[in-house]
Amino acid sequence: MAPEQCISRLGGWEGYELVADWKERRGSESWCVLKLEPIRGHARCCSGCGRSTQAIHDCQPRRVRDLPVFEHRIELVVPRVRVACPRCGPKLERLSWLAPYARVTARLAESVARLCAVASILHVARYFDLNWKTVKQIDRSSLERALGPVDLEGIAVIAMDEFAIQKGHRYATVIVEPTRKRVLWVGRGRGREDVRPFFAAMGPQRCAQVRAAVMDMNAGYELEVKSHCPNAAIVFDLFHVIAKYGREVIDRVRVDRANELRAQRRERRLVKSARWLLLKNRDSLRPGEDVELEELLAANHALFIVYVLRDALKDLWSYRHTGYAARAWRSWYRKALRSGIAPLRLFAQRLRPYVAGIVAHARYPLGTNLIEGINNKIKVIKRMAYGFRDDAYFFLKIRAAFPGVG
Repeated sequence: MAPEQCISRLGGWEGYELVADWKERRGSESWCVLKLEPIRGHARCCSGCGRSTQAIHDCQPRRVRDLPVFEHRIELVVPRVRVACPRCGPKLERLSWLAPYARVTARLAESVARLCAVASILHVARYFDLNWKTVKQIDRSSLERALGPVDLEGIAVIAMDEFAIQKGHRYATVIVEPTRKRVLWVGRGRGREDVRPFFAAMGPQRCAQVRAAVMDMNAGYELEVKSHCPNAAIVFDLFHVIAKYGREVIDRVRVDRANELRAQRRERRLVKSARWLLLKNRDSLRPGEDVELEELLAANHALFIVYVLRDALKDLWSYRHTGYAARAWRSWYRKALRSGIAPLRLFAQRLRPYVAGIVAHARYPLGTNLIEGINNKIKVIKRMAYGFRDDAYFFLKIRAAFPGVG
């Protein structure tokens, strides 16, 4: 059987029949052009009111792409019908296999959208020999239909974090429902006014149902949550607090100690090169690094103190009773002040206003580790596309990657 006969049997062009076909060579590609004609007597559907009619106002030939078959690209020559609807007047015919004004069939658009879930727009456009703008519009429309508006009912816990969207310290905020692993909202910026549209979409009644909001120590996030969600407890995440401690305390003490050892080159080199060793968790040490760490801490009293107090600070997130957590904080705070180490004392004093958010973790044992995983996935999506110029489309891709469970 010839390829044209196979293609004609595949069909799927409801209301139309194949009347002619021919081959064309366009560059290195083999094209099969199929000419369709409306089937006489077939009822036509008005795209305005949905009423059936057989009255045709006029036809306008249009070239439309269809799915490739074997090694052939397929192009259809379709007389696009305008029906003479008694209610709407001249109106484009509604077709199940071809959207109004579309230049690709519904099944080709569906295949493009499926491939866009695992490949970049550019690669999909090259594979189907389509313009990248056409591919983007197909994928965006498919995502909008599949995702629809976000369901904001019954949300009790939210988690908020920022991620880099472009070079030059340009950020966006992602808000997630941790219990269902669902992205609720994505918006450009990380300030108070930038996240306000999310709470406006939630509305006062839904905001009042929020019981906890997990975040890093971002003052803008905290103030906006307190302003809109009066019943929500602020919970500060372990990862961000400990990362801040590593930068502001451990790194500072290590650099100061290295500067004190200028005359002792070997010891100074050991201290300077120990940055990542000091920031690692003990269970992440490679073989031999535990011995190296013990020797380093034994020889440097200040480093030993800040390292031990880092582990004690992390323990605050292990409590499940707010009273015990508050008592542990007071003990840690006294030790930090008595240490005599300036960076540690300064960090403890700056951390003190955020203690309520740390203690709240005992009541709401949540973290932004889910968001950190989402941020890693966002980086993959962004890198796969070599960046996005359209925020709305980019944010749809993020929502599609985390639609939620349960």
